[in-house]
Amino acid sequence: MREIFAGLPWWVKWVAVPVIALVVFGGLIANVVGFVIGLLFKVLVFVALVGGLIYVVRKFTTSSSSRSDW
Repeated sequence: MREIFAGLPWWVKWVAVPVIALVVFGGLIANVVGFVIGLLFKVLVFVALVGGLIYVVRKFTTSSSSRSDW
């Protein structure tokens, strides 16, 4: 691979090849990034809902029964 790129100008190695890679794999990269961001958002929503549920359950259980029962 080094022999192939050795005779080429710098702009081919550092500009043209990455641009071609983005054109060819751009849709795939966008899908992967979108999937990861969507997954992180769903995890964040899940954590927020579980935290809210725990907060509500603890609030109602501590108000209906006293701490001395534990």
